[in-house]
Amino acid sequence: MADDYQEINRALIRVYNGIVWIEEKELRESTFRDLTIKEMHAIDAITMYDHQTVSEVAKKLHLTPGTMTAMVDRLIAKGYAERFRDQEDRRMIRLGLTHKGRVLYRAHRAFHNMMVKSFLKDMDETELKTVHKALHNLEDFLEEHS
Repeated sequence: MADDYQEINRALIRVYNGIVWIEEKELRESTFRDLTIKEMHAIDAITMYDHQTVSEVAKKLHLTPGTMTAMVDRLIAKGYAERFRDQEDRRMIRLGLTHKGRVLYRAHRAFHNMMVKSFLKDMDETELKTVHKALHNLEDFLEEHS
């Protein structure tokens, strides 16, 4: 059992590092090379669909609103995001993605979709349920410690 835990721990570390390495490499070699990995993840958190406030996006990313505001300022200056007033409550400022931001959002989502398809390849229903349960357990752990 201890050997299984150690192998799973090593695999999780390799997977995490591999994902970050690939994302950073792809960013450096793309037309989006002006972004950092954190800025790319901020674009993903802003999303194309839910126009959230800076505070809402900051909470998703576990950042302070001040840190998130500075990041949004950089994303706006680079042409990836925009601020706009809420139509119902003009006092609220919401975030959205520009065309350039939406293109990156789709590319990043496509990478994640390919990765998940590869991860789940050739799994049967029972294996899928086990993976689903294990990931929920990990999410619960991360939520408790964030």
